Amino acid sequence: MRILAIVLIILGVLGLLFQGFTYVAPEKVLDAGPFKVFAEREKTVWIPPVVSGVAVVSGVALLAVSARKKTS
Repeated sequence: MRILAIVLIILGVLGLLFQGFTYVAPEKVLDAGPFKVFAEREKTVWIPPVVSGVAVVSGVALLAVSARKKTS
């Protein structure tokens, strides 16, 4: 449970810092008989700051719960 909390915190902080990522994907532009033409298109995935914030808060809450269970 502690590892999950740390992963959530790291992913949430990265999401807040970068707010998304871009990747290149091949896309078919022309398909005429034996000829096929592809182009590389940049696609961007946007990560809403609210989702990143929820991940950080959830990770902190999981760390608090796991620490509380350990002391009890």
